Amino acid sequence: MRKKISRSLALFFIPYIASVLIRLIYLTNKKEFHAPKTIDDEPTIFACWHGELLMFSHFYMNYRKTPHANVLISSHFDGALISKTIKYFGLDTISGSSNRNAARVLMQGIKSLNTGYDIGITPDGPKGPRHEVADGIMVMARKTKAKVILVRIMPTKFWQFKSWDKFVVPKPFGTLHFYATEPLDVSDMALEDARAYLKERLDNYEI
Repeated sequence: MRKKISRSLALFFIPYIASVLIRLIYLTNKKEFHAPKTIDDEPTIFACWHGELLMFSHFYMNYRKTPHANVLISSHFDGALISKTIKYFGLDTISGSSNRNAARVLMQGIKSLNTGYDIGITPDGPKGPRHEVADGIMVMARKTKAKVILVRIMPTKFWQFKSWDKFVVPKPFGTLHFYATEPLDVSDMALEDARAYLKERLDNYEI
């Protein structure tokens, strides 16, 4: 009972506090966008490593002034915290995991793309291995013909956790470097070829 109450309180307070801190981090840093100036309005899959997820919403809002995306999030408690946090930035979520309900989550992602939503995904989430591309991103791209934009978010000053994903929290008064590819079409590539290609492009920039 005590654990349930503490989690309920955490879900009530932490997402709001986190959203305020994320905005402060963004406002107190310089921003450099190394990315296409614009992208078309077609539903797109945006992908970044799990450890760089914190500032993803601000990258996305640079391209979509009116957010229209579903982000695939773990069904674990930390995923629930992330889900409630990004709702403050106008992003919706699809909850699931790589082990449980994986097929259902992918079907919801495909349906979202087919009905005009962008998808946000961490190719190595929700629990790793770190910087390895799981099947989900390729399956959705192949089923919907959606293009993929790969994103790296690299601050000049940051704290880095000792978690499996080496989660990065930018410090204030540095520079946030937002890197992104042009829209990539992997829909006609073999699964393993697409996996190797996406990983190579994401690994072009390393913290």
